Amino acid sequence: MSSIIRDPSTVSSWDEEVDVLVVGLGAAGAAAALEASACGAETLVLERAGGGGGTSAMSGGVLYLGGGTGLQKACGFEDSAEEMFKFLMASVGPCPDEAKIRLYCDGSVDHYDWLIAQGVPFKQTYYHGTSGEPPTDDGLVWSGAERAHPFCEIATPAPRGHVPQIEYQGGPLLMKVLCEAVDASTARVSTDSRCVALYQEPDGHVLGVAAEIFGEEKKIRARGGVIITTGGFVLNDEMLDQHAPLARQCSMRVAATGDDGSGIRLGMAAGADTLHMDAISISMPITQPWGLKRGVMVNAQGQRFTPEDTYYGRLGEAALLHNGGRAWLIVDDEIFEKPEYMDEVAAVGESFAELEKELALPPGSLEATMSVYNRHAADGQDPVFRKREEYIKPLDRPPYGAFDCTTEKGLYAVFTLGGLRSDVDGRILDPEGDPIPGLYGAGRSTSGLAVGSYSSGLSLGDGIFFGRRAARAAVAALR
Repeated sequence: MSSIIRDPSTVSSWDEEVDVLVVGLGAAGAAAALEASACGAETLVLERAGGGGGTSAMSGGVLYLGGGTGLQKACGFEDSAEEMFKFLMASVGPCPDEAKIRLYCDGSVDHYDWLIAQGVPFKQTYYHGTSGEPPTDDGLVWSGAERAHPFCEIATPAPRGHVPQIEYQGGPLLMKVLCEAVDASTARVSTDSRCVALYQEPDGHVLGVAAEIFGEEKKIRARGGVIITTGGFVLNDEMLDQHAPLARQCSMRVAATGDDGSGIRLGMAAGADTLHMDAISISMPITQPWGLKRGVMVNAQGQRFTPEDTYYGRLGEAALLHNGGRAWLIVDDEIFEKPEYMDEVAAVGESFAELEKELALPPGSLEATMSVYNRHAADGQDPVFRKREEYIKPLDRPPYGAFDCTTEKGLYAVFTLGGLRSDVDGRILDPEGDPIPGLYGAGRSTSGLAVGSYSSGLSLGDGIFFGRRAARAAVAALR
């Protein structure tokens, strides 16, 4: 038996017994604790750090919500669960979990109302011009590729990025509110407490955990179940090498210290299946401000490979996963402005031939690309990638510049999306698709809504939503 899986028959007495045990106090863990305690369950949260928050507190705080939330309506936008569903099914990557997505979309308005009830503030105003958290305290933004081809033709676009009311980064405020709600509930939080093993019966039932609390090991029984909400594995180089090696080329790993895959490994040792362990979110925010969407992105062959007006998470994914992290954004003097995340241009020239030579692109490649682009752009058209007309203009005002979007120079912000396989109630499943009794999960420890391509807010959104569902399932197991 694995050292992180232990035999309950060796336990003469438990140091503590609770109804529901939550491992990790990020957004998913906080939601699980709040729901379990609201259901009347005796709830304990183990958090390895000195306080709650985790990676959720380091995030922009965007929550992907829709279907006609109060915030969307206040800002004058119409949306429906069906349009949200169509967009997510088309955009989140290969083999999406239709059941999870349907449930999430149908429950999104109630999900928003629950967040309001916990005290999360959303200013009833819309901000135009930023993907993800705005520099203001406005509440609603575009946080995905809803308006970009081909998604704008698949589903009616609507902004679904819901941001807590604070300037710039909303994650700290979101987690402050949720952790305060947990403190005000009947749930107990034990910090500096690390789950190091699961106690599992021979029939597979998980009965509890071994936890190191201030250096002392405690055996804790969980009558309803253990809920793993410990985050992803982007800080674990060995796991990245196994599953998502390209992530190691990214300049920024979006993670708190707990994102080392420990919870995922606990689940795997207990017999859990995993899904989409190769899936990563890669943000490359070169088109912030949005005016730079009028530029032209090319690869090492001097060719376009993506609509430049898409969400910056899709830009990063296309550049790294499909073009080896070799990319440059071409601009002319008319549209030039400094991106938020870049200090200098890679090359400048009076002609595309000059630019091409400076970038060491194949002779004639950039010239050919720009000739085709400019010819159609003069008519407001982009037949190759169907960029929106507001971002189409001929690049014909020299000097020309190229922003360096390679992995060596560009900002590539990465985190993992794959994890333990779970059902819609957060039950962790084995390779046969059967639940492992007593074991649940939510957040980036599990494979959630995004299984390859990302929209800002899906991690926080599905972590909280399915954290609550996991808690209800664990409480129901008590009966």
